[in-house]
Amino acid sequence: MSVQLPARPTRGAVPPSGLVLAVASALTFSVSGPIAKPLLEGGWSLAAVLAIRMGVAGLVLSPALVRTLIRRPDFLRAHGVSLLAFGLIPVVGCQVFYFSALQRMPVGIALLIQYLAPVMLVLFVWARTRRAPSRVVLIGSVVAMVGLVLVVDVAGARFDLLGTAFALLAAVCACVYFVMSERTGDDLPPLSLAAGGLLIGTVTILLLAAGGILPLSVSDAPVELLGMTVSPLVPLVLVGLCTATGYALGIVAVPRIGSRLASFVGLSEVLFALSFAWLLLGEAPAVVQFVGGALILAGVVLVRAEERAPVDVSSPAEPLPGEVAPGTR
Repeated sequence: MSVQLPARPTRGAVPPSGLVLAVASALTFSVSGPIAKPLLEGGWSLAAVLAIRMGVAGLVLSPALVRTLIRRPDFLRAHGVSLLAFGLIPVVGCQVFYFSALQRMPVGIALLIQYLAPVMLVLFVWARTRRAPSRVVLIGSVVAMVGLVLVVDVAGARFDLLGTAFALLAAVCACVYFVMSERTGDDLPPLSLAAGGLLIGTVTILLLAAGGILPLSVSDAPVELLGMTVSPLVPLVLVGLCTATGYALGIVAVPRIGSRLASFVGLSEVLFALSFAWLLLGEAPAVVQFVGGALILAGVVLVRAEERAPVDVSSPAEPLPGEVAPGTR
């Protein structure tokens, strides 16, 4: 039995609403780090924070998945592999590989490599379609990457081979997020994919912890947040809500503007993270980081200026894992 894939956009302007949703998604994701940091400093292991973060986010979005299951009893049979792939690759894989890289290299280097995802998507489309991207897109890619180098401040840092491999795998997982999100639609509702992926991610993290692969520890000690001493439940709920909102906004935005443009807009998450670290943690960015931020924005504007429609600025239309293209069996 074939599964009808969602119709892809045709030639036309990139809708501003998609850009707004993508920026809002990056903004929401960026605040998770400063909120979760007090937990990590207060005796919580990374696995515990990730499991609760994913679990809360998955439960918040679960009504969308439940509605889909009620409306379509065959949903899991048709898209179960897609849900599993989304949960294991973009949700779990990206975070586990990124934090594994952090254990072997500076944060700036790991961030820089992970955020090569937009360039990877450009190269992927180039290789698959054998059609070179426009000069505007190439210039925008270079400008954005130079800005990213300045923002993450990698001066004097040394590379670690295994850490670099982990960070590159995190970048690949990020690419999968954008490509899979782009192919959602009526047949595979985006919020249902996000909810299923987050719940699968939660179970996966707990299984990794149960197997001793990831350490799992919690603490009931109060933590400092925004200058106040609060119960750890407060940042846990907040980070879960931020994660749910970030996934919900992002996975709805990507089909509207295309995976490539969405990945470049996602670079703004670095800028928002710096801003929140400044406001919430008192970590003021250097002048060179402001310059880098301006270059990232300039690169995004250049990519946005590309006149082709989302169908042309993204990756080739292919089925999601477990799906069958129209007309095949």
